Parts: sequence; structure tokens; C-alpha cells
Amino acid sequence: MSFLVASTNYAAVVRPLQVLVMLIAVLFFARVLRAAQVEARPVDDGSSGRRRKGGKLALEFIEPADRSSERLEIENAITIGRSSECDVSLQDNYLSSRHARVANDSGDLSIEDLGSTNGTYVNQELVKGRMHLERGDIVQVGGVLFEVVR
Repeated sequence: MSFLVASTNYAAVVRPLQVLVMLIAVLFFARVLRAAQVEARPVDDGSSGRRRKGGKLALEFIEPADRSSERLEIENAITIGRSSECDVSLQDNYLSSRHARVANDSGDLSIEDLGSTNGTYVNQELVKGRMHLERGDIVQVGGVLFEVVR
């Protein structure tokens, strides 16, 4: 009789753990699919005239979806944040009022966090100090995603 009670308790513990592991696996694969979708976006072939090989780097919105593919050309430097005083003012709950600064250094872009609460990330790596940006980098400020494009 004690064998029956022990097996019932075992099943009561294992079943929720199995469900939890499956839920984590589904969430992981959903994130992998989203990253693959972003990476699989077509590369600009340079046929548009204003974008040519060797041209200046720019930031292009990935998220929020309503601004997807919108480009930010950086001539000198821009600040990104919630404040209306920023060059790029975005209403995102995860952005600080002055979140990050992107600078154009003779055609090369760099980014620095301005002491934001949630941090600034490049390719899911926390930005500490000033970080050089390369074409294809994914920049996250708050809940906003950009891709570095030419």
C-alpha cells in the first residue's frame, strides 16, 4: 500500500515539472525563430541609388512594428530617449529620459549608454562605455530594436 502512495506523490511532482520544461522550450524556440527572422531579412542590394556600397552606416528600426524599416541617418550624433529634448524621442516604458547616444565618427558609428536604468545592448551584450557598431549589429535601447545598415 505504501508503494501506491509514493508513486502518486512522484507523479504529482513530476507532471508540473514536465509542463514547465515544455513551456520553457516553447518560449526558447519562439525567441530563436524571432532572431532567425530578423537575421533572414534581405540585404539591401544597393539598387536604390541612395544606398551604395561603402556608404554611411545608419540605424533602421526593427521594433516597434509601426516604425519598422524607418531609417535614422546619423550626421554627427543623436540622443535617444523618452524626453522631448532628445533627437529621437520615443514613448517606450523601458527607455530612460536620456537613454543612449549614437555618434558618427567619420562614417563609423559608435554608441554609448547615458546611465539608463535598463541599459543599452548591442547583439545582446551590455554596452559599457563607448562601443563601435558594425553593419548588421542589433541595437536594443529599452524595448526598441535597431539594425545597423548601410
